[in-house]
Amino acid sequence: MKRSGSADLPLHNGHVPLWLSERMAKLGLAIVETIAMEFSTAEVISKLANPFWFQSFGAVMGMDWHSSGITTSVLGALKRSVNPHAKELGIYICGGKGKHSMKTPEELIAVGHRTGLNGLELAGLSKLTAKVDNTAIQDGFQLYQHNFIVNAKGDWCVIQQGMNNHTGTARRYHWHSHDLKSFVNEPHTFIYGENQGKILNLTASTAAETREKSLLIVNEHPDKIIKEMNHLIMPNHHDVRMKDVNMKRLGAMLWMAHENKPEDFEGLLMLKGMGPRTIQSLALVSEVIYGTPTRFDDPARFSFAHGGKDGHPFPVPVNVFDETIDTLQSAIQRAKIGNSDKMHAIQKLSEISRNAEKDFTPNTNFNALIQKERDESYKYGGRTVFGKAQPPKKKGGDSNQLELF
Repeated sequence: MKRSGSADLPLHNGHVPLWLSERMAKLGLAIVETIAMEFSTAEVISKLANPFWFQSFGAVMGMDWHSSGITTSVLGALKRSVNPHAKELGIYICGGKGKHSMKTPEELIAVGHRTGLNGLELAGLSKLTAKVDNTAIQDGFQLYQHNFIVNAKGDWCVIQQGMNNHTGTARRYHWHSHDLKSFVNEPHTFIYGENQGKILNLTASTAAETREKSLLIVNEHPDKIIKEMNHLIMPNHHDVRMKDVNMKRLGAMLWMAHENKPEDFEGLLMLKGMGPRTIQSLALVSEVIYGTPTRFDDPARFSFAHGGKDGHPFPVPVNVFDETIDTLQSAIQRAKIGNSDKMHAIQKLSEISRNAEKDFTPNTNFNALIQKERDESYKYGGRTVFGKAQPPKKKGGDSNQLELF
């Protein structure tokens, strides 16, 4: 077992409104189902264990792109939407925030009864990963969320988050069962967080002697230690800035969605009639599904699919969100009966965008792009936690004519 990574996130207060949480659950289920169908449930587990992908996943679902709230909201939405289809999908999401995290072992035992997996062993793994991150690594973060995701074959990942009240930040820890050899020697796939200075890390290789002597007291024997590998640090600023985004990738995607019509491309005819704004969202959803790990080092880019609930980079375009969900759900249903043309069309979106990057020179007017999205948000049913988007006040110019490329 290996910890796959970690992430540091600014703490963010607030709530997820019902109109967004319901859509997050539907889109999350559709994305998970598509990945499982196109690849495998093991691939779903692998992606969730990647902190960069997980942050991008939350951003594409309309959550605030950088905040700690993504962890709680995304996993809560997935648990509500995926678990009712767990037997069919072969994926089970256990645990949660606060008191719900304490129920993880009994939920895993129940999963064992349903699947034939060793539920007691899974429950033990759950307790051990929490113990390592809360005790073996004393970095000032106290765990308050713990989720254990497992498939019917026994592949699993753990996503848990701790809070540091002194710094006002949260740290998310990712674990992945793939190639895991030790819980105390390089077990993490990733820890997501900002460098807080010197910490007590009894899983570090340099702490081997200390660990050995300490473990003599409790009659435990360590194999190896945790090594912090991939580390994602999100900034404190709430707005999305150009430095947060890979402009070559974003510009190529916008060019594909807005400067060309879907019917121009062979294989996209199933998406004919869909406006460029929905194509933009679908292209980013397509990348979440089909993109390789190196494509997620700028999670902020995925907020250009459905904005953010607090209005950054722009209000959530509810109508576009619904059309994205409907299109993906329709493609899933068609694929189940042997007709994968629509699914191939969605996959093609990210392929065209990636191919366009090769010769693409980014000259996108970033501020104009965000302003255009905000000005036109009311056309797409734009909403934030503060209310519905309103038409902009006229200032002697038409925002629709902004030069973006």
